[in-house]
Amino acid sequence: MIQLDQTTLRNLQLTELELLQEADRICKKCGIRYNIIAGTLLGAVRNGGFIPWDDDADIALLRPEYEKFREACKTELDTSRFYFQDHTNTPGYRWGYGKLRRKDTLFLREHQEHMPYEQGVFIDVFPLDAVPENKLLRTVHNFHCFCVRKIFWSAVGRKADKSPAMRAWYSLLYRIPEKTVYGHYDRMIQAAAHRKNATWVRILTFPTPNKVYGYRKKWYEHSAPIQFEGVTFDGIRDYDAYLSFKFGNYMELPPEAQRKVHPVSDIRVPDWATVK
Repeated sequence: MIQLDQTTLRNLQLTELELLQEADRICKKCGIRYNIIAGTLLGAVRNGGFIPWDDDADIALLRPEYEKFREACKTELDTSRFYFQDHTNTPGYRWGYGKLRRKDTLFLREHQEHMPYEQGVFIDVFPLDAVPENKLLRTVHNFHCFCVRKIFWSAVGRKADKSPAMRAWYSLLYRIPEKTVYGHYDRMIQAAAHRKNATWVRILTFPTPNKVYGYRKKWYEHSAPIQFEGVTFDGIRDYDAYLSFKFGNYMELPPEAQRKVHPVSDIRVPDWATVK
């Protein structure tokens, strides 16, 4: 694993800032509603930009807006600098959400070196789908999401898990044909679309670290401009409710041991100090 020095980390963050600006440009041009979320929104509120140790950036869109964004990338994306990946256009892609990536860069997460697609520096582009209103049904739905996520993850888990038994289990899950996996995932999306009056949403194939197994849909429906690294993006208007729900006392810095960084095996980023 590579330990990122402060210069490399900052160059990574500035590359992700460039990606955020491209996503914002497309959304503004095409009338697509998005929000910076999670640690990116927290960084905007608490730090005015990236959390100092953070190495990623996230935006989220309700499913209809995500589909608009995915389509817009086919015609509006600056393909001289960027490319968009999700399971609809990238063979071997094992995530249930999109990634906007920077060309001529490299950001290899540990144990993902074997994945059969280009892996430039990225921001995650998360679609949000409706979940059941009933708490018990939402708990069952959460377990369903967990199972599908682990099947996706099996491409990595069969190599990355520390337990030989789990590596063997993931190897079995990996034998499920990719077409079957994504066919099932697409049916999950279609089922979510029928929940017309849903007030809760989530990223289907990403952990939801709360006992509610979802987030208030209204948070993502109402945006407000927010400064991040001196650039204006769209963020959740009621950020206090969202960040309190997600992080608790979000203005308090976590202990150093809890300051999460992703293990990286290789990285190549622009030297922004020399970029004109």
